[in-house]
Amino acid sequence: MTTLTEQFIDNAWVCSRAEARLPVLDPFREAVIGEVTRGDPADVDAAVTAARRALPGWRATPEARRGVYLDTIATGLEARREGLAELSSRNNGKPLAEARQDLDDAISCYRYYATQARDLGERQGQADASGIEGLSARRFWDPIGVVGLITPWNFPLVSSAWKLAPALAAGCTVVFKPSEVTPLPERALAEVMMEAGLPPGVFNLLHGDGESIGAPLSHHPGVDKLSFTGSNPVGEMVMRAAARGVRPVSLELGGKSPILVTEDADLGLARDLVMAGICYNAGQMCSATSRLLVHERLADELYSAIDAAMGAFRLGDPLAPETDMGPMVSATQRDRVQGYLALADREGLHSKTPTLGLPERGFFIAPRLYRDVPSSSHLWREEIFGPVLCAQRVVSDEEAIALANDSDFGLAATVVTGNPDRAETIARRLDAGNVWCNCGQVAPPHSSWGGMKRSGIGRELGQLGLNAYLEPKRITRPAAN
Repeated sequence: MTTLTEQFIDNAWVCSRAEARLPVLDPFREAVIGEVTRGDPADVDAAVTAARRALPGWRATPEARRGVYLDTIATGLEARREGLAELSSRNNGKPLAEARQDLDDAISCYRYYATQARDLGERQGQADASGIEGLSARRFWDPIGVVGLITPWNFPLVSSAWKLAPALAAGCTVVFKPSEVTPLPERALAEVMMEAGLPPGVFNLLHGDGESIGAPLSHHPGVDKLSFTGSNPVGEMVMRAAARGVRPVSLELGGKSPILVTEDADLGLARDLVMAGICYNAGQMCSATSRLLVHERLADELYSAIDAAMGAFRLGDPLAPETDMGPMVSATQRDRVQGYLALADREGLHSKTPTLGLPERGFFIAPRLYRDVPSSSHLWREEIFGPVLCAQRVVSDEEAIALANDSDFGLAATVVTGNPDRAETIARRLDAGNVWCNCGQVAPPHSSWGGMKRSGIGRELGQLGLNAYLEPKRITRPAAN
C-alpha cells in the first residue's frame, strides 16, 4: 500500500502539516491501495511562497529554454508510460487501453507546448500598428504570475497536462492540486519535473481535499490566477474566491451534450459514435453525449442497434484486455448514478437495454438507453456522469437543433449525417464549444477546449490555452528617425 504523507514543495518532499489521511481505492477490487494526506492550509502557504520566490527567475528564463524543459518532461512520461498507464487504470478504473491513450495525450500536450514556448519567444516584441503618425509600437507577452491549478479524477495526467504545459511555457510558476481520488499517477509528475531539472519552486504539488487544500489555494492572495476543472458547484466557489483581488479564472465545468443523428446517417457509424460518446471512461466525461436526438425514420433501428451493443458490452477488470468498460471511479459516483436510475423509475422511464450481469466486485453501472425521454425529465437535463443515455425522436433538423440548444450547458456536440455540408450547417447553429461531425471526440493539443453557457469560462489547448496564462503588453514610443 502506498502512503503519501508528503507534499512536493520547492523541489523537495516535505511532511504535510496535516495528520489526517484519505484512503485511495482500486474501484474494481474495492480495496484500499494507498493513503494520501488530507493536506493543510499551511501546506498551501508554503507552496505559494515557494512559487512566488521562483517566479522572477522562471519568468526570465528564455522561452526556448522553457521549451527544452517541456520536451524533457514529455520524455520522462514516455519512459514511464506503461507503468503509469497501469497505475492510472488501477486507481481510476478505466480500461488499460484508455489509460494508455491518456498517457499518449499528455505526452503530446507537453511536446506541443514546448513548440509553443519557442514560438512565443519569436513573437516577443513584434511590431504592432501604432495608429498614430510618428509613433511605433511593439507587442510583448508576460506570464500572468503564480497560478493555482485544480484538476478532477476522470482523466489523470491529461487534465493536468492541459494546464501545466501552457502555464510553464508561458513562464508561470504553479501550485497544482490533483484530485484526492486519483493522486497516484499525478504524483509521478513531481519525479518527472525533478529529473527534467526544473528549478525549485516552479512546480509544486499538493495532495489533499477541497476543504483543506482546494479552498485555501483558491483564496490565497499570493495566487495570481486560478484554473479549475470539475463540477459546477465547486467551480462557482472557485469563481467567488477569485473575485477577491479581481484575479482571472478559467473554468472547465459540466456538460449535457447532444448527439444529433439525421435520417440519412450511416446506421453503423451512428451506433459506434453514440456508444463511444456515452460509454468511454464509463460515461465519466464532461463531454459525454448523453442526449440522443435521432430522426424518427431511423430511431427504432438505431435504438435497437444501441441496445444490442450495450448488451454485448464486457464489464470487468480494467487491466484485462477483453474488458470494454470498467467500474465507476468510486462508490460515491456509483451511488450517484444509481440515484438517477431510481429517479428514472419514479418518472416512469423504462430501459429496454438487455440487463447485464455485473461482476461480483467493483463499483459498476451497466450502460443503458432510455427511449423517448421528455425534455422535462431530470435525466434529460442534468449531468449524470455515467453510462446513461437518454433519447428523443425528432422530425426535422430544426427541431433537433432547438432541443439540442435547450440546455444550461454548451460544452460539446456530435452530428452524424450522410451529407458533410449538412453536418456543418447543423454544427454552426449548435451552442457548443466543440462539435464533431461524423467522427469521434478528438481533442489534439493544437485544438481548443471549452464551452458556452454554464460549461465554463475560457479555453484550454492550442494557442488560446497558452494565452490564458499570458498578459499582453503593448509598448509605444516615438518612431525612430
